Amino acid sequence: MFVIRQAIPDDVPTLLRLARMVHFINLPADADIIAAKIARSSRSFAGELADERERQFMFVLEDASTGGVIGTSSLICQMGWQGWPHIYLQVRRREHFSRDLNTGAVHTTIQLMTDESGPSELGGLILAPGYRGHREKLGSLLSLVRFHFLGMHRAQFRPRIIAELMGPLTPDSNTLFWEFFGRRFINLSYSEADAFCQHSKEFMLSLLPREEIYLSTLPAEARNLVGKVGDETRPAKAMLEKQGFRYHDRCDPFDGGPYLEASVDEIPLVKSTRTLRFVAGDAGAAAAATGFVSCAADPKLGFRAVRSAFTVEGDSIRLPAAAAAAIGAREGCPVGLTPIGAGA
Repeated sequence: MFVIRQAIPDDVPTLLRLARMVHFINLPADADIIAAKIARSSRSFAGELADERERQFMFVLEDASTGGVIGTSSLICQMGWQGWPHIYLQVRRREHFSRDLNTGAVHTTIQLMTDESGPSELGGLILAPGYRGHREKLGSLLSLVRFHFLGMHRAQFRPRIIAELMGPLTPDSNTLFWEFFGRRFINLSYSEADAFCQHSKEFMLSLLPREEIYLSTLPAEARNLVGKVGDETRPAKAMLEKQGFRYHDRCDPFDGGPYLEASVDEIPLVKSTRTLRFVAGDAGAAAAATGFVSCAADPKLGFRAVRSAFTVEGDSIRLPAAAAAAIGAREGCPVGLTPIGAGA
């Protein structure tokens, strides 16, 4: 069985190893930053952070058979506010026509923009390479559990939510988009600039041009990356689109990857999430449906969720004994449920 739980300080070494495998802005390969993120996450789960700008939730995927952590994902309550904007590239199409030549062209442009309205954000997802392609679709588990948590704690999140998808990277985890665009103005490597964003965004607003830039001025191998995702990210993009996320011509200034956006209240998995009362007794063979179930009745265990079969009777839910034990469900305690399809 695989259990999704909140991250704890003991997870720092494992998460550091995972961060070194895949580049993600939300999880830099820095032990101090990861430890700080887990500390903030622990306070968020405990309800100790009243300021939504401070709240973020970090999940880890644990192989119950070994106790090892094999993946992580996160939710950020607010991404950007006054004085700390979300920074992105706005993509536009400009039409030009010459009457004398009776010909024209359509050009794509990018322009650095800021957003202080503060949408929530789906944080970076990392799954250990040895577990990719697993029959239980573990990447999907890490991704979809965030919608379960959103549905369980809707009031803590903003009306809009964005997802940053990685643009195509080179084998050494760099990107040609940064080399041909960002590095012309900021003399930092891609990883250095990305890591510095954890502390300050001022350098981006001060050094990157604010004017509209025609992509035709960049080499083809760079401009063709704008709004694109790498091969490994395409399944995640398809999953998000199934949940109502859409691309609105906004991209990441570092790798050119697209930002997808959705209304939280319109996300199908969020809408279908509800809370039921746990009733002891195995769900048994009658449990034909599957879904995410979670419980946080025991403060020592914290948030724990599994994908499980279930049966619902009125406002009560029955689970297989193993699933109930994995999430710490006790007779009469509230259990969150998000039904999911068999292919999820």
